[in-house]
Amino acid sequence: MSTVATRTARLRRHKRVRGKLATGTAERPRLVVFRSNRGVFGQLVDDATGRTIAGIGWTNLPKSFKGNKQEQAREVGKRLADAAKKAGVESVVFDRGGYLFHGRVKALADGAREGGLRF
Repeated sequence: MSTVATRTARLRRHKRVRGKLATGTAERPRLVVFRSNRGVFGQLVDDATGRTIAGIGWTNLPKSFKGNKQEQAREVGKRLADAAKKAGVESVVFDRGGYLFHGRVKALADGAREGGLRF
């Protein structure tokens, strides 16, 4: 029995999730999550035109921000929701990117919901 590398397994799950997920449009873009060891990134993608509407990451947080990675992800979600409102987006399709909906991914989603995004 062979083992599958962590990244390969995540990419396989991501492909499966994207197959079941509705594609992002200008009215309802796809909220894509990328989680690294140091932080989390989120962006709104319009798949019809292939462009990014808004993108926020942990590197965009002020240096004075203090908190653990989950609090960091929640703040990224709130700021992404603000950027979405400025772009005229109220509803999104959530793409967890092959990650489990748990921990930092869930915190980002909760922060985006607190900021006013619907999904």
